[in-house]
Amino acid sequence: MLQDIPTPTPLLRETRPFVLETERLTLRKPTLADVKAIADLANDRRIALMTRRLPHPYTQDDAVHFVKAIAGTGETVFLIENNHTPVGVTGVDWSEPDAPELGYWFGVEHWGRGFATEAARAVIDYTFEEFAVDQMVSGARVVNPKSRNVLEKCGFQWSGVELHRFTALGSSTPVDRFRLSRGVWSSLKHWSNAARRER
Repeated sequence: MLQDIPTPTPLLRETRPFVLETERLTLRKPTLADVKAIADLANDRRIALMTRRLPHPYTQDDAVHFVKAIAGTGETVFLIENNHTPVGVTGVDWSEPDAPELGYWFGVEHWGRGFATEAARAVIDYTFEEFAVDQMVSGARVVNPKSRNVLEKCGFQWSGVELHRFTALGSSTPVDRFRLSRGVWSSLKHWSNAARRER
């Protein structure tokens, strides 16, 4: 997930290394020091089955490749922490620059705590505030109502069903697709209590 992503363009303003902070979460770029924590979180088949690019099993070598692939780039990828404990990963895939795609996953023990909505809103705000894009997209397997609920709470609107290949499944499966326009985001902007802090 979120690996080998082209550098996003165009920027609305120059960016520097930073973290995003919400009421309960800190979102920062992952480093090699996080490899064990990422591997421990991601190595659960229940996560891989809902995430297109995560293999299963997920090893520390997979985490090393992930961290190295985004090191020193402008890619929009964050390790999510709660009280200094890693709980998941989120980011934006810029493979389609006109329709950047929001993605996220969380360790199973952190499901059901509202972290996904909180982190997603912070990343959505960052994307629309920093990049000249008119929309964002995302998706969730049709058998994953909780993820669809997160997207709907963030203002995404259902746009159809597509087949996508999932690495852990080794096959394609139906995915509900969603779209969030800049206009809808602007009307919902009051949700945010996230702050951006440069490092």
